[in-house]
Amino acid sequence: MKLWKKCALVAGLLVATTIMATPRATPSQTASARTVTDLTGTKVTLPQKVTRVADLWHANNQVVLLLNGQKKLVATTDTIKQMPWFTTVYPGIKNVTAPLSGSDLQTEELLKQKPDVVLTADASQAEQAKKAGIPAVNLMYQDFAGLKKSVKVTAQVLGGNAPTIAQTYTKELNGNINYVAKHLKKDTQKPKVLHIVNAQDLLKVDGRDTIVDEWIKLSGGQNALTIKGNMKAVTAEQIIAANPDVIIVGSTTSKAALKTLRADSRFANLKAVKAGRVYGNPQGTFAWDRYSAEEALQVLWAAKKLHPAQFKQLNMVQKTQQFYEKYYHYDLSKAAAKRILAGEKPA
Repeated sequence: MKLWKKCALVAGLLVATTIMATPRATPSQTASARTVTDLTGTKVTLPQKVTRVADLWHANNQVVLLLNGQKKLVATTDTIKQMPWFTTVYPGIKNVTAPLSGSDLQTEELLKQKPDVVLTADASQAEQAKKAGIPAVNLMYQDFAGLKKSVKVTAQVLGGNAPTIAQTYTKELNGNINYVAKHLKKDTQKPKVLHIVNAQDLLKVDGRDTIVDEWIKLSGGQNALTIKGNMKAVTAEQIIAANPDVIIVGSTTSKAALKTLRADSRFANLKAVKAGRVYGNPQGTFAWDRYSAEEALQVLWAAKKLHPAQFKQLNMVQKTQQFYEKYYHYDLSKAAAKRILAGEKPA
């Protein structure tokens, strides 16, 4: 064999060996990928452009709506598909698949939707999605700092103008908190507030070290109970001993909340019940009291309920209408805003 042929053969073999030995670039190494850090501190590699989102956390679907990313939703939850104000603002959610059985992820059903990313608050769901080859971002939080971070990370996932909207929202949330702090007089008495999870179980409450406790304090109140944590079981005796000045009940109307407590012989003589200071927590595209972007309105609403004289000029109907117009691009009537504030469904 001639020398030049031998050299060419050796060179060819070297090139082929080099190509075979070089590993294929991972998504994180390609120019078309990017990384976000979720709320557990996990770095998640995503496509440069996310167009198909599976949001398996009820509450976070509202954040996607807030960030104008609702048309990217290809998977959601049955709970959010049944939220009356969410479906009113965005009827398209009714046509989005819910690949869940309870909280169990139906992986095959999810894969049919070809999502670029899964958003969740459940560690096991995130793990299942990863095993199926879908990047998963955990957005679970327990306080206002976490809420802001969750909105920010969701915006990073969605891309486009979502980060700009997230900044505007965070500024408004901070502004509302500061507004309340500024208008609370220094010598203001802090009413004792009991937050009951729902009207079906009056002995399940939200204690301290929770986002509920945080907005109670920011609104110029104090938690009537010393128990710590979300959705905690207590006794009737504990509630009677605390004798709250104000009672707020989740997932019901103000009218029904007061009627339920007045009809219960254990609680009919509580200070809050006798004074009629029992309220259903507002429910919009998601309940305002926990894991909600509308928490920005909750602080204002609670401050007005706890200290009506100091917040006489605060027009919650107008504030709610402005919020829906600004973030959801939805024209909410005065009557509809009043219904949301009273915890009522659309007419």
